Amino acid sequence: MTYLDNIRKDGKYANPFFCLAGIEVVHTEEGRAILKMIVRPDMHNGVGWLQGGMLVALADEAMALALYPMLAETEGIATISESTSFIKGIRDGVIIAEGRVIRKGRRVAFCEGEVRMGNAEKTILSRTTASFAVTSLI
Repeated sequence: MTYLDNIRKDGKYANPFFCLAGIEVVHTEEGRAILKMIVRPDMHNGVGWLQGGMLVALADEAMALALYPMLAETEGIATISESTSFIKGIRDGVIIAEGRVIRKGRRVAFCEGEVRMGNAEKTILSRTTASFAVTSLI
């Protein structure tokens, strides 16, 4: 079974980090994935805001899950680089990450992700761009 098969079958239980952070898989399809997470006080930094690394990690996971359906069974991925712009802070509530594949080549894939508040306005919190190495599992 592939990682994506495990995610589809077991949801967050297929990824220990998802369990730790309480990340739920909302949707995955070729080139797009949506995750959600409830912000908890134990995720705050020293001044009471969600630690920025949680936004980066959530976007990274959403981008990876958007990319996985586009891979052959003999391919895997590894993050090469990421850049995140933090737009607004959050202290509590639900946040939603959407990952999208911009282009998948034979060796490198380019993705972008956004994390937004789960409110009616879908207020944007951060934007991330990333490149992933497409690796051979054989």
